[in-house]
Amino acid sequence: MGSLRFIWRLVALLGHILIGALITLVLMILRRFGLSWPALPPIVQWWHRRALRLLGLRLQVSGEPLPGAALLVANHISWLDIPALGAVRQMAFLSKSEVRRWPLVGWMAEFAGTLFIERGSNQSEQVRDAIRGRLEQGGQVVFFPEGTTTDGSDVRRFHPRLFAAAQQSVAPLQPVSLRYLPAPGRASVAPFIGDDELMPHLLRVLKEPWITVEIRFLPALDAGEMDRKSLAERTRSSIRESLGL
Repeated sequence: MGSLRFIWRLVALLGHILIGALITLVLMILRRFGLSWPALPPIVQWWHRRALRLLGLRLQVSGEPLPGAALLVANHISWLDIPALGAVRQMAFLSKSEVRRWPLVGWMAEFAGTLFIERGSNQSEQVRDAIRGRLEQGGQVVFFPEGTTTDGSDVRRFHPRLFAAAQQSVAPLQPVSLRYLPAPGRASVAPFIGDDELMPHLLRVLKEPWITVEIRFLPALDAGEMDRKSLAERTRSSIRESLGL
């Protein structure tokens, strides 16, 4: 039974990725001819939701996500964080530049509005401006200020630089906590850490009966009342408290 489930999920997920690539190609052609497609955000959200089902992830969402423009800050455990959050709301993501080079998925993510940052580069000001621009257009942007993924047992220090985007915008800042719970009797395979590579990790996820992902939208913070370092520390503390750490 487990083998049949794994094969079905793998084939269905590959088909879903190809459908996403085809939709992206069509929309790119329309854009090249000057035709807009206002339904892109709902299509992206639909894609994330169906991807979660095929991956065997079960969402448990609590708290109230803010309406309208908002900067969301979350702890980072896995590449699964992005489809999990994207299935809940229409939002853009700030991701490491390596994702852009992932076959098909990176290309689709870039077209869908993902912002990329080169690890260790001096791009903070440019990225802050891009985030602020999205917020001023009424969008929501998610970033992961740990700068890397963890196994979920703790939340690393939040780098304060990008919190300037919240201070320079009238949009509120909302902390979001993420936690993955394996099926009973199973070890957690959700964390994407260390020397993990995408394809072997994906195959391990597909072999699981299911994985529950808990997403908690926490009370918003007033970015105007704190400096960047204090805002980063306050956000991290809020997320750690939500996770019982």
